[in-house]
Amino acid sequence: MERVDNLAHERETAQFDVEAMKIVWAGSKHELDVSDRMARLVASDPVFHKDNRTMLARKELFKTTLKKAAHAWKRINELHLTEEEASKMRFFIDEPAYTDLHWGMFVPAIKGQGTEEQQQKWLPLAYKMQIIGCYAQTELGHGSNVQGLETTATFDPNTDEFIIHSPTLTSSKWWPGGLGKVSTHAVVYARLITEGKDYGIHGFIVQLRSLDDHSPLPGITVGDIGNKFGSGAYNTMDNGVLQFDHVRIPRDQLLMRLSQVTREGKYVQSDVPRQLLYSTMVYVRQTIVADASRALSRAACIATRYSAVRRQFGSQDGGPESAVINYKTQQNRLFPLIASAYAFRFVGEWLKSLYTDVTQRLQANDFSTLAEAHACTAGLKSLTTSFTADGIEECRKLCGGHGYLSSSGLPELFAVYIPACTYEGDNIVLLLQVARFLMKTVSQLTTGKKPVGTTAYMGNIEHLMQCRCTVNTADDWLNPSAIQEAFEARAVRMAVNCAQNVSKAPSQEEGFLNLSADLVEAAIAHCQLIVVTKFIEKVQQDIMGNGVKEQLQILCNIYALNLLHKHLGDFLVTGSITPKQGALVSEQLRSLYSKLRPNVVTLVDAFNYTDHYLGSVLGRYDGNVYPALYEQAWKDPLNESAVPEGYAEYIRPVLKQQLRLARL
Repeated sequence: MERVDNLAHERETAQFDVEAMKIVWAGSKHELDVSDRMARLVASDPVFHKDNRTMLARKELFKTTLKKAAHAWKRINELHLTEEEASKMRFFIDEPAYTDLHWGMFVPAIKGQGTEEQQQKWLPLAYKMQIIGCYAQTELGHGSNVQGLETTATFDPNTDEFIIHSPTLTSSKWWPGGLGKVSTHAVVYARLITEGKDYGIHGFIVQLRSLDDHSPLPGITVGDIGNKFGSGAYNTMDNGVLQFDHVRIPRDQLLMRLSQVTREGKYVQSDVPRQLLYSTMVYVRQTIVADASRALSRAACIATRYSAVRRQFGSQDGGPESAVINYKTQQNRLFPLIASAYAFRFVGEWLKSLYTDVTQRLQANDFSTLAEAHACTAGLKSLTTSFTADGIEECRKLCGGHGYLSSSGLPELFAVYIPACTYEGDNIVLLLQVARFLMKTVSQLTTGKKPVGTTAYMGNIEHLMQCRCTVNTADDWLNPSAIQEAFEARAVRMAVNCAQNVSKAPSQEEGFLNLSADLVEAAIAHCQLIVVTKFIEKVQQDIMGNGVKEQLQILCNIYALNLLHKHLGDFLVTGSITPKQGALVSEQLRSLYSKLRPNVVTLVDAFNYTDHYLGSVLGRYDGNVYPALYEQAWKDPLNESAVPEGYAEYIRPVLKQQLRLARL
């Protein structure tokens, strides 16, 4: 394919230093260097190529994933990569695999819930991958309601063992990644029963397969749960089903950092606070928010580059047609997605520091910020993953018909991303948890208890319930304090309104059930406020690089004002702004889109994604889309022969009218 650059003219119009923006996006010069090095290492290795992934049958697809994971492990060891480098390398390989669960769930569970002794026994084996682990929590009948899990672990004092058992069909473990075909061990969550009493859900380390020949151990039924949505996508992962038939494990395989069972069968709580479990949840959810910004930015990058290449309509006199990115309808849909990717990136960065702060406080037995941090990460996980899933699909539509081709990279990206709306907490269930926390915070305002962290604005309730927005012109909407106050007033008023309505119900629980849809809306308002606030705070910092701060300011305003426009009903109903002020939002957005237009291609370049990672013929850096589409089409297995298999049996008889009709 000839070397062309169809996007060079777009890059010439940029009004900022793209190299400086790359550092802002990455978080630091170090982060950028490591990411860049690992992305290029992966892209240059033929074992990691992926352009045929959507054409492979499931068995072949899975085997290829195993090959890539093994090759990655070999390269990690040969190059003596650090943990940070190895993790980045796995990220850029861009293929869900058992290693995600081994490093992302199994190892952290042992670190977080195992005693020193247990960590010394199991972690060296896991770090060397001499055992491969997964995280077996979800069951066929229960996911979000962890307390409802049915698998049992009953202590037998005669043999000093726990008996792990699946008493019902619905107690089968169902969905754990890595379980179906690969994992040798699992952290299994089961109801701990000793001395005839059920002590609720605890984690146990259970060996599933022989380390000699990989066959399932006695009493263990294990397999894959079958094909999932989309071609390629999450089908590279062996999500599994697991049943136990009275499987015995030693007592010391109960993860015992928080509670133990003695040799005699007594259940003992340790003096380690149970709240420490939450810090793991905060950690996992902040990584999910970071992943949302990556997935959304990837889709937005593809849609932006293609929108600048694709020409359609607009020519009156036989001249060139207009690039679709110049149409206001395209900008109105695409530019807020770019702004949201940046917003999620910065709120993810802030969550990382929140996690560090919470962890340090927990170690000092300070739980004062824990409930708020837990609610905040739950809400942001829900908000960012729901928006990103919808955003990827919107990017596919923005690419017109070609977005529907697997080679665009968007169908597979969508299929691989959408499980994030469910795992680690169903998004609606999480928002209801946030709403409960908000109701509690509102109820404590009268007691003089000061709200902390992301709810601190509620301490200003008297002003926020009364204040009137002072915006008079479209440019007044560029004032960050006007934006922030409008979002704070809306969030407070929705929360207070819900609290008042809940209090009128016969019981609090009934109130929660009946008003759950309103409570979800109030939780969303609170979470959107957090993202807007963190974006505003980011832009107010010292930011290096010519024109970089100005672009971030435009993106921040687009993010906030587009949300305001989309949720105008909330703002009007709560009286946070007037209809006239709402109309000025639309006027300002049009102006912001025009300011962003010369910079959009360079703003997605700042994500610094290789063509290999993007995996899209539409999102190529050089914009040479049509030859790439044409070339990719011929690689499809259907095109291996000019005359298709089945011609002689099924096409020729139709054409020659030789179908034997069944006699009546």
